[in-house]
Amino acid sequence: MSTHGKIKTTDIDYGPERKKEKNAVKIQDLSLRDGHQSLFATRGRTEDMIPVAEMMDEVGFWATETWGGATFDTMHRFLNEDPWERIRTLKKYMKKTPFSMLLRAQNLVGYRNYADDVAEAFVERAAENGMDVFRTFDALNDYRNFETVVPIIKKCGKHFQGCICYTLTEPRLGGEVYNLDYYVKKAKDLEDMGADTICVKDMAGLIAPYDAYEIIKALKDSVKPPIHLHSHFTSGMAQMSHLKAIEAGVDIIDTCMAPYAFRTSHPAIEPLVMALLGTNRDTGFDIKLLAAISEKLEKEVMPKYRYLLDDTKMSIIDINVLLHQTPGGMLSNLVNQLRDMDALDRIDEVYAELPRVRRDLGQVPLVTPTSQIVGVQTVMNVLNDTPGERYKMITDQVKGLCYGLYGKTAVPINEEVQKKALKGYERGEEPITCRPAEVLAPEMETAKKEIGDLAKDLDDLILYAIYPVTGRKFLQWKYGKAPVPEEVKPRSLEQALADEEMVRKARKGLLIEKVEKDSPEKGPGVRSFNVFVDDEYFEVDVEEVGGAPVVTSVVPSSAPAAPPRPAARTAAAKPAPAAAPAVDGTALTAPMPGMITALEKNVGDVVKEGESVLVLEAMKMQNALPAPVSGTIKAINFAVGDSVSKGEVLCVIG
Repeated sequence: MSTHGKIKTTDIDYGPERKKEKNAVKIQDLSLRDGHQSLFATRGRTEDMIPVAEMMDEVGFWATETWGGATFDTMHRFLNEDPWERIRTLKKYMKKTPFSMLLRAQNLVGYRNYADDVAEAFVERAAENGMDVFRTFDALNDYRNFETVVPIIKKCGKHFQGCICYTLTEPRLGGEVYNLDYYVKKAKDLEDMGADTICVKDMAGLIAPYDAYEIIKALKDSVKPPIHLHSHFTSGMAQMSHLKAIEAGVDIIDTCMAPYAFRTSHPAIEPLVMALLGTNRDTGFDIKLLAAISEKLEKEVMPKYRYLLDDTKMSIIDINVLLHQTPGGMLSNLVNQLRDMDALDRIDEVYAELPRVRRDLGQVPLVTPTSQIVGVQTVMNVLNDTPGERYKMITDQVKGLCYGLYGKTAVPINEEVQKKALKGYERGEEPITCRPAEVLAPEMETAKKEIGDLAKDLDDLILYAIYPVTGRKFLQWKYGKAPVPEEVKPRSLEQALADEEMVRKARKGLLIEKVEKDSPEKGPGVRSFNVFVDDEYFEVDVEEVGGAPVVTSVVPSSAPAAPPRPAARTAAAKPAPAAAPAVDGTALTAPMPGMITALEKNVGDVVKEGESVLVLEAMKMQNALPAPVSGTIKAINFAVGDSVSKGEVLCVIG
């Protein structure tokens, strides 16, 4: 499998006529899904994919990832786009290259396990709409969560790619949990399930080059399906790991077009193509075509999204990921949540608490949704725990994890934490051991009754079933039942460039345009003065019009008292939050910013202390907020779908 050997550069053709090697490395492009999800919060719009779609179709990619992951959520929630329409639209422009999606097994494209009837309908509709490759993973590597979706993928005649989520408990591959035997066993399980290909999914960029060589070689020796490596660039190791994996015989590699690459995204395709040029793993790709695609993305697409990029860091890598093992998307979520709660100064405490929470919760891999589950609970612990008590506020998702609703963890969950989480849990205090979906009641008929005629077809209904609160909002926008907010409307390239120019001028202090005037020549009477304005100093030349003044007399006088110097300007202080309305009773306030997703009590209901009143979604996790006292609900200040800030009064109990 060696790629070494003499290369006659004079014989190399850079263009489309170059001979493709028999054992060429296959490439899946992630630009249109994981690329923009990693770099700018999945805000890429379909209209900005169309300009390069036909060009990308000519490259020869093994597949192009266009859907799944967070796209389904973000499109309908923040972009006012129908997720199903993206597949149909892009298929019109990309007729040769298979489409790939990221499927979170029984989680589908959401953040919990859905009932079997929802899972079956979703996969069928995804296949019917044009999806070809179903990259399927489970956050716990519990393949019982594959048992519903895989038969449907096979029935539809589509490609089932089984994933092994790559994670570590040691700095390198090994230890008692995530060692080579663990990954080989998981690969054999996937082969037994009929996987067409097997993917090592390294979501945090943790796989080191020599570990990549060892694990790929072991998998190639142990199972028959082709092996695929997916590794984020976050730590800076992915390109080196790619090359070592190629030496070990990996079949498929994931990359992005250069403008969508690096940082928390993936390595760029262009350097890899050049590195393999003339070797026995040469991709055969036309580097000139790749360059043309990247140039179009750089000039016509990326300016629209540059404002979403994190430009506060000089480095394009985050070496700390090797220490805290936090994937880039999870890390940005933690930072944003802490910033919203005015607690960003406690980020180091979060980093210290994170491995403790992960260990308590069974050393779960940090990938959606377990990354959010561990991350949000970590923040809750840092902000709410006291020296005498940990886990004072436990999220609904942690309770579900402890109950077994997500599957079996790699090691047992801390018994004390599990017992505390399940105390009074609505499903029961004894965790289940069966396949999680077996305890979930069918959901499609209930969803159909709830949404009624607003869902015009099965695709609408599935969207609502997975995202009932934001899905209803989107369907109201889609069918003209509610006005579309300005913040979800697209902006043009011209608007983006104008905004960018405004920012550039502001940074250089050029927002106030200089008025050009003809200046007279300086005369002999010009005098120079030092002028101080706040903390800034200017040198000013002054000349009296009509010539220098003539001094006729000098009258001594006592010096006037110096006027007090103006105080130096300071940054405008944040406006104080509006005072909460006067309440006649005990207020239940928002412990964090988020969105109301359910009201479990109504005005006039009697509640007991600790009983759930409403559900607040924060960082895509549901938090059931308990009544602080027993009494009667006297007021509820928000409706389902409303966004709230930390400290706002949600309801009053008297």
